[in-house]
Amino acid sequence: MSRIQQTFHALGHQKALIPYITVGDPNIETTLDVMHSMVSNGADIIELGVPFSDPMADGPTIQRAAERALANKVSLKDVLALVREFRQKNTTTPVILMGYLNPIHKMGYEEFARAAAESGVDGVLTVDSPVETIGTLHHALKQNGLDCIFLTAPTTSEERMAEIGRLASGFVYYVSLKGVTGSTKLDTDEVAAKIAVLRQYINIPIGVGFGISDADSARKIAAVADAVIVGSRIVKEIENNPGKEAESVGTLIRTLKAAI
Repeated sequence: MSRIQQTFHALGHQKALIPYITVGDPNIETTLDVMHSMVSNGADIIELGVPFSDPMADGPTIQRAAERALANKVSLKDVLALVREFRQKNTTTPVILMGYLNPIHKMGYEEFARAAAESGVDGVLTVDSPVETIGTLHHALKQNGLDCIFLTAPTTSEERMAEIGRLASGFVYYVSLKGVTGSTKLDTDEVAAKIAVLRQYINIPIGVGFGISDADSARKIAAVADAVIVGSRIVKEIENNPGKEAESVGTLIRTLKAAI
């Protein structure tokens, strides 16, 4: 049983809180501090954004975070080194990498999967790797014991849901709206209806992200999903509180966890 499976199993009927942060924003040392703060304040799984120059799924807040990290010359290898350092103190909280295919392709799928597993990564989500083209990466991840996490969206067909259900492990990430991260037009009734359809094809946990920015929206999503994923709101907290990032993010995480 993977760390991700263990976490959902241990939660039982409770819902998982999965916060997202961009590695290297504002610097690697602060990212590590924020990771530990999130866990101590209630985060169940951590999603780490791998900085990328052309993040097609991300809104302005996360784009700025990626730009700051890239200005610090943070690379995929730095991300893996950070996870390795995190594992020196925390061996139980699952860590997922979320990013784009280019840096992984450049490193090499087998080399990446092996290095990620050795570093203590538990799952990988590549935004621009649909089911039709993910075969080689999917195989490398599975061979190294890593969960391959897929995105689904309001426009995902039932045929694609079935294929994702066959390939995915860990959990499936449902993008709650048509748009980028940081959008605010969250329709929880629509999300609930779509999750009901997804559950016909997917028998692992379903997490919902995009558009969740406060305790109220987190509470509503927790009522219909297995996990609540929050990104832009947390990244904005880091951006707006220089020097107090870990403390301010920890306070937000406590609020979100209490709500769900």
